[in-house]
Amino acid sequence: MVEVRDLINEPDASRLIFGLRDTGYNFRTASADIIDNSIAANADEVHVRIAMTSDGRKFVYFGDNGDGMDEDGVHKAMRYGAPVRANLASLGKFGLGLKTASSSVCRRFALISRKSPDAPLAKLAWDLDHVEETGKWEMRADPIEQHEADAFDELCGDKGTLVVWSKCDRLLTKNYDEPGGANEQAAIKRLRSSLKEHIALIYHRFLDPTDARQRNVLITVNNETVGPWNPFFPERAEQVLSEKQQRIEMDLADGEGSGVATVKAWILPNSNTLTEEERKRANITNRGQGFYIYREGRLINQGGWLGVFGAHGSFEPHMSLLRIEFDFGHDLDEAFYVDVKKSRILFDPAIEEHLQKLLGNARREAENRYRRKEKERAAQVTLDHGSANVSISSAPNAKKPVVLEVDVANQTAVVRNTQGARIKLHQPVQNNVAADKVYVDAVDDITSGELWEPAFRSTGEVGHVPGVRINKNHDFYQKIYLRAGASGYSVQGMDLLLWAFATAEVDFSNPEMQPIFADIRDVVSSNLKKLLRTVPMPTDADLEEAEEPRDQ
Repeated sequence: MVEVRDLINEPDASRLIFGLRDTGYNFRTASADIIDNSIAANADEVHVRIAMTSDGRKFVYFGDNGDGMDEDGVHKAMRYGAPVRANLASLGKFGLGLKTASSSVCRRFALISRKSPDAPLAKLAWDLDHVEETGKWEMRADPIEQHEADAFDELCGDKGTLVVWSKCDRLLTKNYDEPGGANEQAAIKRLRSSLKEHIALIYHRFLDPTDARQRNVLITVNNETVGPWNPFFPERAEQVLSEKQQRIEMDLADGEGSGVATVKAWILPNSNTLTEEERKRANITNRGQGFYIYREGRLINQGGWLGVFGAHGSFEPHMSLLRIEFDFGHDLDEAFYVDVKKSRILFDPAIEEHLQKLLGNARREAENRYRRKEKERAAQVTLDHGSANVSISSAPNAKKPVVLEVDVANQTAVVRNTQGARIKLHQPVQNNVAADKVYVDAVDDITSGELWEPAFRSTGEVGHVPGVRINKNHDFYQKIYLRAGASGYSVQGMDLLLWAFATAEVDFSNPEMQPIFADIRDVVSSNLKKLLRTVPMPTDADLEEAEEPRDQ
């Protein structure tokens, strides 16, 4: 029989405290968890400092001017599983963030605080090496060091809280041969820049004095003020959901509560319509699409479709203009399964289904705008089709019909082909065509949707020859031809193939056969569009490369 004393089964201190280092944080998300605590403590200033000594020892300081804590408050805050906050709407949630976030980066972290200018500074620290040596859940109550006192004065002021990370064995992702040297200093500088970008997004509502949804908070990194970055680019983007659609009323699964989530769908302008400065602010990328989830005004998920559309982690190039702003409060934490890092949520299947229906039109409109602008840009690119024209003009023995006469007004031609000596065909007839385009020409006035169409063309008003007009607005031209533009032989080969198709069509055509050939062109062109649907449009770099002259 198990004795009562055997029912108490405390975890191994060393194994657990080291195991909790690997809960999925990185430096940016760990720093954000510390900043959350500052904001929850009513701070309106939070200052972060990343420092490195000449011998390579690294420190990170987080100072705020919030409410501060006395000795008992510091002790409770340093407990793994700290007491529930009085304000449930605060950014803190599980009572683990300070400890797990800190230990994910460093082996020693200290908490120093006071509630008023005349109160003494209270300090406690967790040192993972000390826990490993003693095998106990024992903190350290070391005296305040001079660098800590200086940092409190500089970053907190009269009152507030200072968190100090030292023994930072995971601050950087690699070890450097020369600790504290130029390469490691450059890595620290990149880390600061990366943190600023992360904070600018995660807390943009707090950083933006014009955003009334959250109180304003000043955040600095190494004395540089962090400005807000609003991912929805509201000055140019369009929000496409009605007020009624934006509100989602939810009941908790256990029936013991309810809440309201809100959703907005922002369609950003195509980057081709933006200035260079606007492009930087909008930062339109493939990975920027999807859901931006806010809990109590703080961003906890940035981008991705969270399995609502496609698999988790999947991105669709033609959805890059669509960003979804989704808000909920602490009262719906259980409904969205918020994780300990406050960086992930899960949608209930019923919510997924609702969002799929709600956002269907927004996704279609975003796709249409993306494709329309991209197509306009691609249609402006000029490829060199001259090589194919030279090849065809140099092959007089290529089998083709003989054009006997044309009627430009009625767009008809009489030809001698395999079907007879005088076959009248209804096809585009064009005069005064440039010599380097007479056989093959890419045009933007084909409205049938077909990739190509046969034509009878002449550099003057007589001497017409069979040619092919290629549709610059067709997906095959824009997604395949333009990518092949960097290789002149590839373009020439496709040109010759389409000219051969078009010439064979008019050589075997008559008034009865023409509709059949037209149907074939239509089916081929339509199938190509379907097959290329998931192939992304060429990037600006692709298009610039396609337009560069190439030697063959």
